[in-house]
Amino acid sequence: MSPEAVRKVNVIGHLNPDTDSICSAIAYAYLKNHIDDANTGYEPRRAGSVNRETAFALNHFGFEEPRLITSVAPQIKDIDITPLQGIGLETSLEVAWDLMRDTATGTLCVVDSQGDLEGLIAVKDIANANMDILDNFALSRARTPYQNVLDTLQGTMVVGNPRDVIRMGKLSIGTTPEMMDGMVSPGDMILVTNRYESQRFALESGAGCLIVCCGANVTSVIRNLAEERGCTIITTPFDTFAAARLITMSIPVRAKMLPEEKIEFFSVNTSVEDAQRVMARTQHRVFPVLREDGTYAGIVSSPNMLNVDKKHVILVDHAELSQTVEGIEQAEIMEIIDHHRVGTIETPGPIFYRCEPVGCTCTIIHEMFQEYDVEIPADIAGLMMSAILSDTLCFRSPTCTPADIEAGRSLAMICGEDPEAYSDAMFDAGANLEGRTADEVFNSDFKIFSRGDASFGVGQASFMTKNSRLAAEELLEPYFETASKAKHIPVIYYMFTDIRSQTTEMLYYGPYAEQLLSRAFNVKAKDGRAVLPGVVSRKKQVIPALMTTIQRFEEEQG
Repeated sequence: MSPEAVRKVNVIGHLNPDTDSICSAIAYAYLKNHIDDANTGYEPRRAGSVNRETAFALNHFGFEEPRLITSVAPQIKDIDITPLQGIGLETSLEVAWDLMRDTATGTLCVVDSQGDLEGLIAVKDIANANMDILDNFALSRARTPYQNVLDTLQGTMVVGNPRDVIRMGKLSIGTTPEMMDGMVSPGDMILVTNRYESQRFALESGAGCLIVCCGANVTSVIRNLAEERGCTIITTPFDTFAAARLITMSIPVRAKMLPEEKIEFFSVNTSVEDAQRVMARTQHRVFPVLREDGTYAGIVSSPNMLNVDKKHVILVDHAELSQTVEGIEQAEIMEIIDHHRVGTIETPGPIFYRCEPVGCTCTIIHEMFQEYDVEIPADIAGLMMSAILSDTLCFRSPTCTPADIEAGRSLAMICGEDPEAYSDAMFDAGANLEGRTADEVFNSDFKIFSRGDASFGVGQASFMTKNSRLAAEELLEPYFETASKAKHIPVIYYMFTDIRSQTTEMLYYGPYAEQLLSRAFNVKAKDGRAVLPGVVSRKKQVIPALMTTIQRFEEEQG
């Protein structure tokens, strides 16, 4: 793929993001923006709510949360939107018709002065208005501006104000005084020729407007009488027949359009898949598109859907399909930077994939900063340090490697923090349950895994004190059944890890959960919990043991 084809890349961590997931997305986006000269923009995104530990790190080093992204499936913004200009509410049917002809389209979108969609006018709407020859009140009912009449009839206003509108009366053709006798009502619009008697009779009968055809002159007597009686006079070069046919085309489109509440339209954020479903069930061929601020952007139709630009993403801190953002199968994965097992994500072609057996993704990114000789700012260093301290439990986890310790201490020097004191404050912030719901705490660090036909989820929360750990257990344990149903996974494990004692109390839920846990760790599991001394790492100690046990269990069963 050529560099010109890629203009924006989303750098995304896993669902239910932890500190490493968020901080590695921010740090790697920063690095890529400094080393990529292909005019590409890299933006960190989050695939879920930020937990309190991560919020503490972001706030401490002066960062806003990355923008949320819930799907990377193609959206309307990823196709070629036809930039068809919108027309104003007062635009005449004639102008709309000319624009349709010039742009070879059968539909136009009507917008207000702020660019908000107000309606849609189609060829059939103009045709219906033009064919309704018996509706001689059409102009007054539509509150047609005189300026529209002037433009449509190529007219000149002799008496009156172009900004006024036609508010009452019907449209008639005035031939002779005898024929007009009893026909003219107050406010009527009368088409006349150069006959003085007809013009005067119409005025004296209370006409609201005279349309003088064939380019005839208007005498000063008629002009003065019209001014006295408040009657508008317009001259037109067209003859009476042509003027009568054309004048209904001066009606504003707002009077004939399909109103906004009856229109099927899309946002630029509407998924292409959803848009195609709407198109399939309606008879409309053209669909307006609105920008994120709600203003009109253009139109799309079925042919637009044939050329879709995939979203470009870089995945950090995960390589499991079950942990990534929705729609990843329809996106272009450009890179994966991870420190977990090789997961279930597949790509159609080769990509840049960097996976190292270290305790944290930010340790890998720290190496890449050094390899590219890019200076790490203090605030970015603070985030990367936070991630390493979080994933390695301040260098206490068995997943921690010398590379993690070296990177963590180096970053601490750059940002000016003491790792021990800072990690205590960060872990305490993460363990604070005040005002938090069970759903929020449960999903703050929860991942789903699969092995064959078996799927299960493992969450983890780390605590500095026994009281905070027990409070979290009391909050979450009743929620497991709800979470199992909501996430469609039969088995749930949740690690409540005491950082200081290096012990995890594992709570579990679901069929075979107790049997699997007992066999995986050779412990006595009872009443939904088991104590696992020395077990603090989900990635290195828990997941491999469960995966192996599940495989053996399936072999025994089958």
